[in-house]
Amino acid sequence: MTRIIAGAARGLRLDVPTSGTRPTSDRVRESLFGALESADAIEGARVLDLYAGSGALGLEALSRGASTLDLVERARPAAAVIRRNLRTVSKSMFDVTPRVHESPVLAFLTRAAGPWDLVFTDPPYDLSDDAMAADLAALAPALSEEAVVVVERARRSTPPDFTAAGLEMFREKVYGDTAVWWAQPAVASQSR
Repeated sequence: MTRIIAGAARGLRLDVPTSGTRPTSDRVRESLFGALESADAIEGARVLDLYAGSGALGLEALSRGASTLDLVERARPAAAVIRRNLRTVSKSMFDVTPRVHESPVLAFLTRAAGPWDLVFTDPPYDLSDDAMAADLAALAPALSEEAVVVVERARRSTPPDFTAAGLEMFREKVYGDTAVWWAQPAVASQSR
């Protein structure tokens, strides 16, 4: 069972697609969002959830005070699940209208304007390193100066090539078979 852990929609149960996605565990989300809140990266943030699956990461951010949310999911059945979850969560939040974009991630990023302050990218584990690098390169121009990008992949995956996209990794955490990397625009890291 996937649920919203904290915030305005705390405890609401979320549907998950029956196949083709790998929902982030509650344990990983709880740790991740605790760290994001400690870094003051959620309140008022413009959030982008790539490879959204059930939308759990973006919806958790929204529940905790994000100001906008864009969810990108290519698979039609998963996008339908996200829309159902939005209807469930919207009962607890009246002032934000999240947008679901049924599109391949790279195609979305090449036409998207942003800016986003907090980005989650949780691609399928079999996404190639080259495809991950292309996503990050397309994402970088749409980030705010102080943005945080969180990438979740299999622990055995090669760490994302943030440098080629003008990003700098500043945190890495492993939870069992899952690795989470945090990055920010290289300009932001110089000012911190």
